[in-house]
Amino acid sequence: MNKILLSLATLLTMSYATEPAATGCVLVQPNTMNVNWKAYKTLGKIGVGGKFTSVTYTPHALEGKNFKELLVGSKVNIDLSKIDTGNPGRDETLVKSFFSVLKGKAITAEIVDIKKTDKHEKGKPRTGNLDVKITMNEKTLTIPMKYIYTDGKFNANGTIDLLDFAAGNALSSINKSCYDLHKGKTWSDVSIGFSTTVEATLCNTKIKE
Repeated sequence: MNKILLSLATLLTMSYATEPAATGCVLVQPNTMNVNWKAYKTLGKIGVGGKFTSVTYTPHALEGKNFKELLVGSKVNIDLSKIDTGNPGRDETLVKSFFSVLKGKAITAEIVDIKKTDKHEKGKPRTGNLDVKITMNEKTLTIPMKYIYTDGKFNANGTIDLLDFAAGNALSSINKSCYDLHKGKTWSDVSIGFSTTVEATLCNTKIKE
């Protein structure tokens, strides 16, 4: 009887030893990121959207068990001279009269924290908050943003106030250059966002956040 019990115990031990060590998803991201923004003009607060076309993304990790492990510590370096608003003339004006007025030739940012908001409901997007440390015009602030993850796409959005970054001179410069088009009003708040793809692989359990 003792020999039989010993054999069963050995078989069970071997069975557990051969199971995969990881039972959850492995999240995988590329080393690319899209960064966009929307500024506002006129008293009607008409939005003008654009994106940066030269963004160097340095991911904290290319794969991880959750969003925090994957994204916290990831950084971007944004060339302020490379933008696209869909209008080459407007791009030239923005670079000359706004971005070139800022101190420094780049904006840098780092994801410093990320948290989910609520318990995830099956079939619905995953949502949460993240903090991004942004350095612009030689001033660094931590900006809260919200994210949504669905269909393999991770999108985050937030708002900055240019005056918080001591960018009043640049704001006045673009308002002067576009005074008639903006009808004398260029807003200091700017919507910002970034997006990347996050693929969930090897899933035996739900994604953790």
